[in-house]
Amino acid sequence: MRALVFASRTAKEILRDPLTLIFGIGFPVIILLLLTAIGKNIPNDLFQIEQLTPGIAVFSLSFMSLFSAQLIAKDRASSMLARLFTTPMTAADYIIGYTLPLIPMALVQGSICYIVAILLGMDISSNILVAWFLLLPIALVFIGIGLLCGSVFNEKAVAGICGALLTNVVAWLSGTWFSLDLVGKTFKTIAYKLPFVHAVDMGKSIIDGTKNGVLINLSWVLGYSILLLIIAIFMFKRRMQID
Repeated sequence: MRALVFASRTAKEILRDPLTLIFGIGFPVIILLLLTAIGKNIPNDLFQIEQLTPGIAVFSLSFMSLFSAQLIAKDRASSMLARLFTTPMTAADYIIGYTLPLIPMALVQGSICYIVAILLGMDISSNILVAWFLLLPIALVFIGIGLLCGSVFNEKAVAGICGALLTNVVAWLSGTWFSLDLVGKTFKTIAYKLPFVHAVDMGKSIIDGTKNGVLINLSWVLGYSILLLIIAIFMFKRRMQID
């Protein structure tokens, strides 16, 4: 109940900044439209809507890291969180309270990506629903990154780390924009040690109906999401003790 009450307060805080929400949802859609237009003039399978959309949906969730990091960083900078530290709430209560409002936001973001893809010509099938549902563990990965960074860094630092830095890391290491085979074996090996390319591969294999490696890719994503949330709870607890 403590976490749910705090989650309600966090949801209200998110809704107070509608411009951030609009940008986070609208920017990936603009990218999808532009790359689809490019794909009509370039005979490359990577720009086909069925291959492009799962990657864009994953990339769009990277903005969840910025949202979650800024929520914690702003609260840490204010006296509000310091007062809340005197309540019986645990670090897990705080992390859950920050996470819950972001989950429906992430699913809405993914829904819009796939709806736009359908309007652009993607065939409607049950695979889209499965791919959309599996955005949930992917969203938890990005939320976990944001919560961890927000627990450690200040608001200015998280804007750079979870904004420009993370979005570039996801763009380069997810295989959304180009095949990792083009860069080299070492780069590809590093990329597959991280969850982003596994998330994209999982979405692509579901959409194309092959479902090759879905369980393996899902295990990587779930493993990272659980690990990041546990570390975020630990770091937030440490921050509570320091403050």
